[in-house]
Parts: sequence; structure tokens; C-alpha cells
Amino acid sequence: MADRVFHIGGAQHQAPALQSGLHITATPIGNLGDITLRALATLAAADVVLCEDTRVSSRLMERYGIKAAMRPYHEHNAEAVRPALIAALHAGGAYALISDAGVPLVSDPGYRLVRACVEAGIKVHSLPGASSTLTALTLSGLPSDVFTFIGFLPQKQKARRDVLTRFKDLPSTLIAFESPHRVIDALGDIAAIFANRNMALCRELTKLHEEVLRGSAGEIQTTLAMRESVKGEIVLVIGPPNREVPAVTDEQIESAITAALQDNSASKAASLVSKEFGRARDDIYDRILRRKTDGA
Repeated sequence: MADRVFHIGGAQHQAPALQSGLHITATPIGNLGDITLRALATLAAADVVLCEDTRVSSRLMERYGIKAAMRPYHEHNAEAVRPALIAALHAGGAYALISDAGVPLVSDPGYRLVRACVEAGIKVHSLPGASSTLTALTLSGLPSDVFTFIGFLPQKQKARRDVLTRFKDLPSTLIAFESPHRVIDALGDIAAIFANRNMALCRELTKLHEEVLRGSAGEIQTTLAMRESVKGEIVLVIGPPNREVPAVTDEQIESAITAALQDNSASKAASLVSKEFGRARDDIYDRILRRKTDGA
């Protein structure tokens, strides 16, 4: 067993022994400095680190002086190697699961391993960390109170437009991954379906050439089309539909109250009208009480 240590600068740190089970460990999405102390200790102490690509993960290990036993775990070998992994974990092993970048299980097959662990009664631990989806959302300048991650956009135009159309009217900011080779075509589809809705294209997040382009899909498409090529990992953030609340007159509200009171109590009528017009229930209820006071 390799020494359970990791290095930060010139200092060596001892990693405490891990609890048995599967440790889902977030890794940097670009800048290797974006990793937690807990993640470093976990990678150093794990019996095995399951990697999407050991060649990519070896750079992180070398940066922090971690001599971990690494094994590949990805969509092409997952079905074949999973039974042996479950057996080893069931016997008390402590394995870490990482992806090439960011949080495992986001657009990768790791969830099947987690599900198998849960079904086998194996403890699953999760270590939070860098996430390209949340990083892009915070940089976008778009509403972040409600957001939906829709994964990689399909390669074919029809399928891509079908997906975009499905989410068009969702009252949520949308986050998607896209390849630099298809992003200009994808922006054309977004422009066709979402019109001039505000969005952001985030490229090479946390890396030297990080870039955020904001505007409509058509504007961003024009900017990229002027370049010789587009490179890097890309996250698209599309703002929610603009839902302006139409003006409502007092006459409309009073008419709705009259109709609601015909078959409902004052309390119920207030609730119904407040939902219909998006007004505070107490305000509607006060209108009803004033009617009684005035003898209406």
C-alpha cells in the first residue's frame, strides 16, 4: 500500500484512514487549485481511485504527490467491472470515484455504481466541490433561483430542436453542455426557438482562457462565427422566459370576487382570487371585508 500522504507546496500531509464504502469525490474543472483538503485526503487514503480516464487523473495526482492505485471506470467498461467493485466494497474496501473534471455522476455512468452500492447496503459518501454547471450559472448574470440542467444537447439538429422545444416554456434558467464543434449550429437552433432570450456561453471555465459571452443566441453566434475556430469545454446558460404580469384593473378583481363569493366562503374566495391574479391573499380578503362593512 502506498503511503497515505498528499503534498501542498512543500508540506506533506498525512491522510487519515477512510471509512469503508464508495467516496464520490469532486475534482477541479480546470484550475488544479480548485480542490478541497478533504478530497485530497480521500484520494490519498483510498484503496483504489476509480477514474474516467487515468491519464487525465494522473496529472491531478502528480500535482499533489498522491500515489494512488488508479483503475478506469467509464461507460465502456462499467458493466463488466461493476460486479467486482461491488464485491470489493462489500468486503470493506474504501474506493474513491472521480471523473475527469467536476462532480462525478453529472453526465457520466457513475449513478449506476451508486445505485448498485445502495442496493447492496454499501455506504456511499459524497464530497462536494467544483462544478461547471454552477460556475457557469454564477457567471451568467441570469436568474439563479430556479434552474434546470438538461445535459449534453443532442448532435442531430432535429433531436436538438426537439429537446429545446420541450424546455422552451419552463419557467427556469436552463444549463446545457455543448461541443465546440457544434456550438455555432446549436446557437442557431436556440435563436430559432428561444428568439432573443438572454443567455450566456461560458468557455474554458477556471482555465487560462476562460471566457463568458452574454447576449442573445444570435449575437453570440455572430461573435463565434467570426473566429477561425472555437475551442474548449462549453456550458450554455439560457435565461427563463420573460413572463410579464399583465396589468389588472380593480374592476376585474372586484368582478372575480363577486363570482367567487357566489359558491365559496369569504376565506376560500380570497384564496381563489389571489391565485388567479397573483395578488396577496390578505389584500383580497380585506376587499371582501370592506364589502361587508359597506353592506355590499
